[in-house]
Amino acid sequence: MRFELFTEENDERNIYITGNFNSWNPRDERYKLTKSENQNYFIEIDNQLLPENIEYKFTKGGWENVELDIYGNITPNRKVSKSTGKIADLVKKWRLNWGPFKKEFFPIVEVISEEFYIPQLDRHRKVWALLPYDYYISDKRYPVLYLQDAQNLFNEGSDYGNWEIDKKLSVLTEYGRGDIIIIAIEHGSEDRIKEYIFDNDHVANGSEGKKYIRFITDTLKPFVDENYRTKKDRDNTGIGGSSLGALISIYSGFLYPEVYSKLLIFSPSLWVEPNNNFPMMNFRVPFTMKIYLYGGGREGSKMVKRIHIFEQYLKRWEKKNLFDFEFRTSINPEGNHSEFYWSQEFPRAIEWLFYNNTENPVEVKPQQKQ
Repeated sequence: MRFELFTEENDERNIYITGNFNSWNPRDERYKLTKSENQNYFIEIDNQLLPENIEYKFTKGGWENVELDIYGNITPNRKVSKSTGKIADLVKKWRLNWGPFKKEFFPIVEVISEEFYIPQLDRHRKVWALLPYDYYISDKRYPVLYLQDAQNLFNEGSDYGNWEIDKKLSVLTEYGRGDIIIIAIEHGSEDRIKEYIFDNDHVANGSEGKKYIRFITDTLKPFVDENYRTKKDRDNTGIGGSSLGALISIYSGFLYPEVYSKLLIFSPSLWVEPNNNFPMMNFRVPFTMKIYLYGGGREGSKMVKRIHIFEQYLKRWEKKNLFDFEFRTSINPEGNHSEFYWSQEFPRAIEWLFYNNTENPVEVKPQQKQ
């Protein structure tokens, strides 16, 4: 079967075909198109590798760089019968790092409190809520994800850039995966390290992680559940962050598995716990826990190695019947320790944790009129 493609937007990125013949892997080197001339590309795929009814799309190496129509809208999956033998397609536009972002799908951003009281630490903190764009015109209840380091999640002007989760949530909404509430807790500036270190005075003198975890679990979550239309059960509650924020989220999940079932763990500071001595509660029936692990190949020589060692510990704990883990590890060889790469990974993590999608194998209908 020969697939031919003409694209009006020309840049240096490679073009791939993906579909129901390669588990919708958007960057499969076996399915990279060859450039013939100008903006014309082609690939010939052995018929034995293809199903009778083929569904497919074109990407420039990932779902953040997938094909779009002329208006910047999501395109339906392309469909063709293998017996056709040859097909010519046209792509008008391409996503670039998940953009363009549609304002009409941006979440509603609210400040829950400029000074939310933390009784466990006797201090105050700014806490945000990001609600689905249609929250106030629906009566739905939503799963909730608690995220650390709110200063670096969506506000312009942070020292290190930000994850752009407001923009990424608009993309997820476009794909029908945006029904989620994010609770973003600002870090405590000079108290950040102490609050995110569980129990290690060699790293932070007077570590306060135990109290901080109790604040989110015992104080903030009940407040959110009372004041917003949430799905309160563990199956619909997650927690996460990056770096030290990821580390304290691991502790939260392991100590309160009856509260959290989903962990979003980006570039965790596992050097604080080199022996993976995480405390765990023992329950008669092990809890199922989904963990999305991400690390970059340029984050220092040991980041990826420590993540893989942590994976081995997860498997050992599973064998001891402490937990029933389902984890997915994503390593970006080019990724460094920065908000830019966590921003790219955020939609994939949300989709896997809350929507059970390994990538994008389902038919997606545009939500807006074309």
